[in-house]
Amino acid sequence: MKYVITGSLGNISKPLAEKLVAAGHKVTVISSNSEKSARIEAMGAKAAIGSVEDKDFLIGTFTGADAVYTMIPPNFGAPDFKKYLGGIGENYAEAIKASGVKNVVNLSSIGAHMPQGCGPVSGLHHAEEALNSLEGVNVKHLRPGFFYSNFLGNIGMIKNMGIIGGNYGEGTKLPLVSTDDIAEAAAEELMSLSFSGKSIRYIVSDEKATHEVAAVLGSAIGKPDLKWVDFKDEDALAGLLQAGLPEEIAKNYTEMGTAIRSGEMISEYVAHHPVVLGRTRFEAYAPVFAEVYAKS
Repeated sequence: MKYVITGSLGNISKPLAEKLVAAGHKVTVISSNSEKSARIEAMGAKAAIGSVEDKDFLIGTFTGADAVYTMIPPNFGAPDFKKYLGGIGENYAEAIKASGVKNVVNLSSIGAHMPQGCGPVSGLHHAEEALNSLEGVNVKHLRPGFFYSNFLGNIGMIKNMGIIGGNYGEGTKLPLVSTDDIAEAAAEELMSLSFSGKSIRYIVSDEKATHEVAAVLGSAIGKPDLKWVDFKDEDALAGLLQAGLPEEIAKNYTEMGTAIRSGEMISEYVAHHPVVLGRTRFEAYAPVFAEVYAKS
């Protein structure tokens, strides 16, 4: 079969493309960076260099594909982050309709049931809506949990303050996920194409309370007494701004933390329990975190 993968050589798109190529399929990988063409082609895939904001480029690239994998690359310079995310979703939907693609696996997130109040994930809600408006197109929305790799953003806090934390709420249980497990699920959905209509698949590798996250990561980096500190929203926002994030992005991620703390972000995930967990437990990721921490 012929597949088009968005997301360039990212932590999900690269292993996904490799799995599809290894299974003998024809794969095109979209990237905005021409310097990645050689690496894409070395994988046995075709490189399509262009922007996901360019609908004509998307239409030309999608045409003839049996299925496409859509993900929205971050744009931290966007003046309205939610609008940007929803807008790329609309671009995908229009290109899918014009190109005649009939099967889509879309990377979304836990919390995408919230049209507002969940930071960037509310932008993904609008992207889901755009894809759901397509008639005669089968769409599987992948809603993964909180990426293990997101905790790499806390390395500076750990080194400079000796703590790890966020505005998620003390003791809050977080649905966590390995990007490898997301790639595995995406490959399974694309190669089987057993879904029809519009449907959702939750992807979670582990569930850990915030203090358990601190314990696992602290043990891995030689700081067994590392504590999770619960921040007020205003303190979380100030910390993100101090870390160099643009105000628009910092506000969105603070809002998402509030939705985690209230329980609303994970409410639909909880309603779908039990969810079969992926293969990669959080403890298995800890050495990867420790290696990056040591080099930082």
